Amino acid sequence: MADTKSIREALKYNFGFDSFKGNQESVIASLLDGEDVFVLMPTGGGKSLCYQLPALMSEGTAIVISPLIALMKNQVDAMRHYGEDDGVAHFLNSSLNKSAIDKVKNDIVSGRTKLLYVAPESFTKEENMNFLKSVKISFYAVDEAHCISEWGHDFRPEYRKIRSIINEVCPRPLIALTATATPKVQNDIQKNLGMLDAKVYKSSFNRENLYYEVRPKTKDIDRDIIRYIKSNPGKSGIVYCLSRKKVEELTETLRVNEINALPYHAGMDGAVRSANQDAFLMEEASVIVATIAFGMGIDKPDVRYVIHYDIPKSLEGYYQETGRAGRDGGEGRCITFYSYKDIQKLDKLMQSKTATEQEIGRQLLSETAGYAESSLCRRRILLHYFGEEYGKENCCNCDNCLNPPEMVDAREELGAIIEAVAALEEKYKSEFIIDVVLGRTGDDFRKDPAKADVVGCLEEADDKLLRAVVRQGIIEGYLLKDIDTYGVLRVTDKGREFLKRPRPFKVAEDRRFSDSLSETVPTEGMGCAADEELYAMLLDLRKKIARRHNLPPYVIFQEPSLEAMATSYPVTVEELAGIPGVGSGKAKRYGKEFVELIALHVKENDIIRPEDIRVRTVANKSRLKISVIQAIDRKIDLEELARSHDLEFEELLSEMESIVDAGTKLNIDYFIEDIMDEDHMLDILDYLHESENGDIDEALDALGEDFTEEEIRLVRVKFISEMGN
Repeated sequence: MADTKSIREALKYNFGFDSFKGNQESVIASLLDGEDVFVLMPTGGGKSLCYQLPALMSEGTAIVISPLIALMKNQVDAMRHYGEDDGVAHFLNSSLNKSAIDKVKNDIVSGRTKLLYVAPESFTKEENMNFLKSVKISFYAVDEAHCISEWGHDFRPEYRKIRSIINEVCPRPLIALTATATPKVQNDIQKNLGMLDAKVYKSSFNRENLYYEVRPKTKDIDRDIIRYIKSNPGKSGIVYCLSRKKVEELTETLRVNEINALPYHAGMDGAVRSANQDAFLMEEASVIVATIAFGMGIDKPDVRYVIHYDIPKSLEGYYQETGRAGRDGGEGRCITFYSYKDIQKLDKLMQSKTATEQEIGRQLLSETAGYAESSLCRRRILLHYFGEEYGKENCCNCDNCLNPPEMVDAREELGAIIEAVAALEEKYKSEFIIDVVLGRTGDDFRKDPAKADVVGCLEEADDKLLRAVVRQGIIEGYLLKDIDTYGVLRVTDKGREFLKRPRPFKVAEDRRFSDSLSETVPTEGMGCAADEELYAMLLDLRKKIARRHNLPPYVIFQEPSLEAMATSYPVTVEELAGIPGVGSGKAKRYGKEFVELIALHVKENDIIRPEDIRVRTVANKSRLKISVIQAIDRKIDLEELARSHDLEFEELLSEMESIVDAGTKLNIDYFIEDIMDEDHMLDILDYLHESENGDIDEALDALGEDFTEEEIRLVRVKFISEMGN
């Protein structure tokens, strides 16, 4: 059994903390005992420490499989700044040249390196596999493990090869970690990694400090966002948009309105994208406007708001993105603008996918729409989605709970829904069940005596109310949505008991939204410094030192550590090492100027120090273009091509548009012929011939609902390639 005392001593020595958060200590002990471990821990819960500390304590090198180069670099930089030996952590990926790779391998062989971060693609390269076979490996860590599952929000096929590679290189204990996984996704992960017998540690998904709000998307959305950002000067925030075009447009709008915002999306030049990310981390820009390409590699603890211009594709994606707010336990506001048109647009984008992928995608979209439209406590809905029950009716920190809507007794409607699900033999999804009880469909059922009574039994009811009844009925346990059958409704034992003995069932009517963002929300959970003047001075010093070292300010010291300094006034490097989140390595590396500033402040203000009290607590663009051109020349399936480059299909489309707009021919007839009939394609070509500007939005309006944006863009690539190049 791992020694608890030695684990805590290692925590204090390496990271400067006196105690662990949540399940961290148990996770680390299990891994050090040689067990496989599955960790489900929300963003900000401290997943990285669960493999970083045991790696430092173990003999050999831990292999951390991570999906993004930005994430690896961020983690490696953070590890190096906790100590004095830069060789303690390395990454191995396509961004390194040969001399850099040799340096990494030499440090590993010499025993200096305790953590090696690799991408799945690098992990599977024969050269790297042969090298790793010669290395003493302490354990493997699979970060962002939800990428393994088709039901996860960021599925990556290459993740599914990890187990076989581990078996070939050298079987060792395995830890899989993710911040977002429903029970279905968790089972997928464990099954694929061959760790069904792993020790499972689940932390609560509840982030008490996050405030959730959903507002209707109106023509005034830009005005509302500008007003909110300007009312929160000096605070860092992220605004997520679905498309690159909207990212560019909104960024320009914010900048014109004197907001220091920068864009970030996968279609940008890699160097510019990286520079914008660094500017945000370094607090040289207060706002990043981004697609979902931004975020997974960002470990900025003091993001104070996350705004969704468009609704995300899944609740897992939504939870992951909102989770980037308030990671330090301070203020975190999550504001989402919602229009059902966004759901319809996302649904259209799935039409070129396989039938199974469409079923999964539509089920995930349905959950997201339900969350946005519901009047229930948003925290309760989110936690239920991840298999966790929230015991309170009112969380006091979401829009629905702060402005409770009117409640109505819907026991009759719930009873009718349950009866319909049972009568139709538990074979249908909620949308179909609602249409049956409203009498919109189901005439064939009238011929069956066992089913006839449920057809049209609630024909006078409001369909929005019935959707709310179904959603709340699921959360209350009267109904069950079967994920394995893409959302088919089942009746639970509790639901059958309800039919025998109906009881009051209160449902919230639809909320009435105000015209603009609310101005005030609770700020519980925010930290505060005892000496605000000193705290402000420490923030300035941190920024100055960060610029000198070309680092994000939080890498020097995080805000809770500065607050502790402004409370306990450490005036020596040794005292500074006792501050939570500092540790001896950081104290030696950065501490001198901080303690000198604190000592001067103490002297000038005659402060009596409480000496006996310690506060405790991006890819190469030209290379990608060449790869895309060569793959299309070989007639590689475009869906497969996108996956092989970790791109969304929309991102690949943008890359192809950029290529043909620059004058290079692309022959994608083989793909177009496979996904659409000739008449359909010719209709689009005819329109493009007559169009003055080839604008996609105008084409969508002109061609009608039978045509998708994806189809138009594909034919536009063909058209420009053939006619203009």
